[in-house]
Amino acid sequence: MVGDPDMCLAIPGQVVELIDDKKAMVDYGGTRREANTIYVKPKLGDWVVVHAGFALQIMDEEDAKETLKLWDEALEAFDLHQRE
Repeated sequence: MVGDPDMCLAIPGQVVELIDDKKAMVDYGGTRREANTIYVKPKLGDWVVVHAGFALQIMDEEDAKETLKLWDEALEAFDLHQRE
């Protein structure tokens, strides 16, 4: 259902720094945020899906880039709709 308040969204980001065994710095297209890595053990350069500050899944690069492309298309369509 559109607008479902129980739905959550996550955008892939790339691990650019391993801070310690429980934290990593993740880059989301130029915005960097720290993520807790207690559920996955990413390597430098891995793509991860983060929700509520926790890295929950490691993605392969191709899937991550395809997901980002789809996000860009959705945001562009939303922006066009808002202008109408």
